[in-house]
Amino acid sequence: MDIEKLILSRRTIKKFKQEELDVKTVESWLQTARVAPNHKMTEPWEVIFIGPETRKQLNHKTDFGKAPVVFAVLSHRGSSEAMRDENLAAVSCMIQNYLLLAWSHGVGTFWSSLGVSSSVKKTLEVSEEYDVVGIFGTGYPEEIPAEKERTPIKSKVKHMK
Repeated sequence: MDIEKLILSRRTIKKFKQEELDVKTVESWLQTARVAPNHKMTEPWEVIFIGPETRKQLNHKTDFGKAPVVFAVLSHRGSSEAMRDENLAAVSCMIQNYLLLAWSHGVGTFWSSLGVSSSVKKTLEVSEEYDVVGIFGTGYPEEIPAEKERTPIKSKVKHMK
């Protein structure tokens, strides 16, 4: 699939088939995704795979759509607000690489912001040095939602002299 079609077809998946997905495959996609742009090669991401016991403690309202693989992606805060912002941007690029790579293999993802909660950070044993950028359910889609209307980019673009 070409990259444009891949980007345009990717969807957030809310329900997953109960088909196994090998964690080693997910790790290989993360290995590829890590080549995302990152300021001064800080590689500020960390990944925590979440097992059944921890997943139950997280008590997500849909249990991440019953995805077979769930993991959190963290971003190192760095030594300043500017570095924190740069790191969050880099981690988001890495995540987007992962989302597209998984989708190119017919695997869907669900990005939950549950990690912003201090109780979730405690459950995941995340130190104050890190932000939890998201918790991701990953698996084969049970259903793929229709495309949602998006605002044309023209209304979001400004040209300066």
